Amino acid sequence: MGLLWAIISWIIIGAIIGLIARAIMPGRQAMGLGATIVLGVVGAIVGGFIGGLFGGNGVAGIINNPWSIGTIILAVIGALIVMFVYGLITKNSAGDRNTAR
Repeated sequence: MGLLWAIISWIIIGAIIGLIARAIMPGRQAMGLGATIVLGVVGAIVGGFIGGLFGGNGVAGIINNPWSIGTIILAVIGALIVMFVYGLITKNSAGDRNTAR
């Protein structure tokens, strides 16, 4: 039950972090709920790496205590970075499709 609970909690955390990041991020993000959850989880991991660079617990801190305020803030910052990069990638690929006609 431990692994199942970890997966479920990461999906919930990813959804929460992804939705918070989408609300903060300016402009319109063309992505569904699934992409929001995945980018939220990836953003949480990126936030953990950023926290580790500044002397925090890093990704282990996010895995061990995902519900702390510091973890949530780092995860949102990481999700904003990931969503920004995702927006750049999808914007460029959409532009390539439109110019190919």
